[in-house]
Amino acid sequence: MSETVSPAGKAPGRADAGGPDANRWKALAFIAIAQLMVVLDATIVNIALPSAQQDLGISDGNRQWVVTAYALAFGGLLLFGGRIADLWGRKRAFVVGLGGFALASALGGAATNEAMMFGARALQGAFGALLAPAALSLLAVMFTDGKERAKAFGIYGAIAGGGGAVGLILGGFLTEYLDWRWTFFVNIPFAVVAAAGAYFVIREPKGGRNRSPLDVPGVILSTLGLVALVYGFTRAESEGWSDTLTIGMFVASAVLLAAFVAVEARVKAPLLPLRVITERNRGGVYLSLGLAIIAMFGLFLFLTYYLQVVKGYSPVKTGFAFLPMIAGMITGSTQIGARLMTRVPPRLLMGPGFLVAAVGMLLLTQLEIGTSYAAVLLPGMLLLGLGMGTAFMPAMSLATLGVEPRDSGVASAMVNTSQQVGGAIGTALLNTIAASATTAYVADHIGGASGRAQQQLVQLQGQVQGYTSAIWFAVGILVAAAVIALTLINAGRPGGTAVAGSSDAAAENEAAVPVAMH
Repeated sequence: MSETVSPAGKAPGRADAGGPDANRWKALAFIAIAQLMVVLDATIVNIALPSAQQDLGISDGNRQWVVTAYALAFGGLLLFGGRIADLWGRKRAFVVGLGGFALASALGGAATNEAMMFGARALQGAFGALLAPAALSLLAVMFTDGKERAKAFGIYGAIAGGGGAVGLILGGFLTEYLDWRWTFFVNIPFAVVAAAGAYFVIREPKGGRNRSPLDVPGVILSTLGLVALVYGFTRAESEGWSDTLTIGMFVASAVLLAAFVAVEARVKAPLLPLRVITERNRGGVYLSLGLAIIAMFGLFLFLTYYLQVVKGYSPVKTGFAFLPMIAGMITGSTQIGARLMTRVPPRLLMGPGFLVAAVGMLLLTQLEIGTSYAAVLLPGMLLLGLGMGTAFMPAMSLATLGVEPRDSGVASAMVNTSQQVGGAIGTALLNTIAASATTAYVADHIGGASGRAQQQLVQLQGQVQGYTSAIWFAVGILVAAAVIALTLINAGRPGGTAVAGSSDAAAENEAAVPVAMH
């Protein structure tokens, strides 16, 4: 991903004499199909999770691994995937990523137990980490004209944004009328069409590879450190925060990630150059965005279970129930964030955006068994999506503002990494809090319940109590993200600068917004 478009709108290393690729618009179609598949997969699985959990006998304590295994593999290997794409060539990485994603999807659809399911999800994440940076960098090197590039990224972003909504609804239909397994099998035709089209249509410009030696110690240390971190959060749910192995996982994670930082400071070709994350504004973006995603990802899991288990919604109805959040996010990013991005400093969009999202989350703390969708869930999800969308747009822009050309790819990948790792931690942490609160509530109230019906009612009330307890933590996390954005980020408004204010950058940022959904 190191080959990025310069302010003038031309890709380094590509001569004008060669002219633009005649098949670039056909190539865009196949790249967009691949992106649609990845976004669909993220939201489809959320809808199918309750059915898959029951069919495969996955415990409540382990269910979040269906989401976490994917998010951790994707986030942990994203920087490595971008580096491999630079080394192998983006077209080859793209096709291999698609093939691997299809095989992993087939494995998930054929899963007979939870271990097979978790393994398939981790494989999907690993191949997704190869596919995503290859797709974005292919667009960057194939569309070198400023106007064309803006249009290409706009189309790409619109498909990716709409894909989230399509995934929720398609996941509901597949789960309800066929089987949850089809939410995995549906990826295979997408991958086959995209890979075949890419193989015959995409022509990658020559001379764009980065043949520096791979930072193998960096890859190993960062991946193991992140796995230990999330496993620590997950184990805390079942064994408690004082459990010896739980504490050991957190200590191991701290040691491994500290070693990763030490290695990156010394090697000649680091996986993550430290200059990328130590700059004040970029550091503020990564930190605040990661926190916001922690809050958001746990909510997806809770609302899916609340709507299907507590409210009795069908999978299709659940999919449609999530649409206000998707609509709010698209509106916030394209109509508020994109329009104001060049007029006000980024912190004045990010800080208020996270606070609006916190207000939406605050509404959702009022959930009860009989809560009205129209009175509480609808406005809560709308505000949450609107606030997050508004904050994401300037965050994406600022993450690459003033970065050295050789670091542009890793700076972009780091945004996605902070989102994916935040999602993994958020799902594990908030699920732990919810499960603990549910257990405590049921233990306190089950003694006074006479008869099976009352006991079932106490169980449902305990579940809702768990969800609202975790959502209160999410409100606090979003407020913390707003405070960090308002205090750490001090960049002025981009104005007419080529990096953050150009139509190219705006379109690319729009394309990046939906990444947060998975």
